[in-house]
Amino acid sequence: MTTHPTTADPKTSGGIEVVPVSGIGEVRPGDDLALLLRDAGLRDGDIVVITSKIVSKAEGRVRRAPDRTAAIEEETARVVARRGDTVISQTRHGFVMAAAGVDASNTEPGTVLLLPEDADASARRVRAGLGARVGVIVSDTFGRPWRNGLTDLAVGAAGVVPLEDFRGGADTHGNPLNATVTALADEIASAAELVKGKLAGVPVAIVRGLGHLVTDDDGPGVRPLIRPADDDLFRYGSRDVVFARRTIRAFSDEPVDPAAVRRAVAAGIAAPAPHHTTPWRFVLVESAAARLKLVDAMREAWIADLRGDGFTEESIAKRIRRGDVLRDAPYLVVPCLVMEGSHTYRDDRRNASEREMFVVAMGAGVENLLIQLAVEGLGSAWVSSTMFCRPVVREVLDLPETWDPMGCVAVGHAAAPPRDRAPRDPEDFIVTR
Repeated sequence: MTTHPTTADPKTSGGIEVVPVSGIGEVRPGDDLALLLRDAGLRDGDIVVITSKIVSKAEGRVRRAPDRTAAIEEETARVVARRGDTVISQTRHGFVMAAAGVDASNTEPGTVLLLPEDADASARRVRAGLGARVGVIVSDTFGRPWRNGLTDLAVGAAGVVPLEDFRGGADTHGNPLNATVTALADEIASAAELVKGKLAGVPVAIVRGLGHLVTDDDGPGVRPLIRPADDDLFRYGSRDVVFARRTIRAFSDEPVDPAAVRRAVAAGIAAPAPHHTTPWRFVLVESAAARLKLVDAMREAWIADLRGDGFTEESIAKRIRRGDVLRDAPYLVVPCLVMEGSHTYRDDRRNASEREMFVVAMGAGVENLLIQLAVEGLGSAWVSSTMFCRPVVREVLDLPETWDPMGCVAVGHAAAPPRDRAPRDPEDFIVTR
């Protein structure tokens, strides 16, 4: 296959050639891929694109499994979306792909293939063994948002320029280029797939004519191609946004972006409320000194209550440790309920219902906040403690008497991925009439 360049760059004026490499045969654990490619007719400046499947086979990334479920769970760092049996996962490499890259095709029945442990390292090893000035790309198949069909992208690279950044330049009409960054390694991987195919038994292709993209050193691999999850505007699938919220009780030292919290507050105040009111107020405790003062004051109030209840000092010490999630969090949010705009009735029954209506709206606002925090890549834990010592919280935070603190939200980056939820059948919580 020969393609023609899309620019007048003299480096590619001779066109680009994509050549399939046949005759490799079945790859087994321990096989030397570089040795298998020694007779492929490589020239300096070539880029070798290798399907990740044979890299995984050579490196022993094969698992015995009756199905892929357990392997997918092991390889998943974060579930992005689910629909039926389809799982879109972020792998620990940072790739977002179906089934965390676990593949049950082109492998013996009863086995699955995992992605290479470190495909950049795999590419470097193959490149070192080829003995020529070539680039190496390890490719795998990805789906794409908003588009049907699959295409191959780079999951590992060595000796290849992965990105071409045109930002700061201008097009042929003089218009400034502000967002144009070309994923060269992905484009090369996709071009190679045109001659490899899914059923042709050709796991390797050579892309020729792009010698100017081959580097003397191994380069950064595919790291520059991976968008961090926190920068992804579509971090979660639309059906899974609610399930993204998890209670996180251990946080890393990574600082919290106050702007992300404010976006979460914007989601909080979008909740439904009675009488066209706005019953939510969110106190952002950003100062470390203020957080410590608040947590210490609540701790003392809690201890006083427990002593009044007759608990032993040992039991009290165990109970107050539950508040460590607030003490250790790098950021706190105190949601407060205000009853402005509420109605007053002549009987306690309706007045109680009026307050309950506002409390429900407050809960909706807090839930919106928690979900948006998860979408922003932040973990959170709602803790009810402020509700048990409201006067103390109002005094420490200098809040009006009409503000009722409705718990406290610990916010931060999760120190480790949360555990999967225990399955719940919705039918257990439904009554039909």
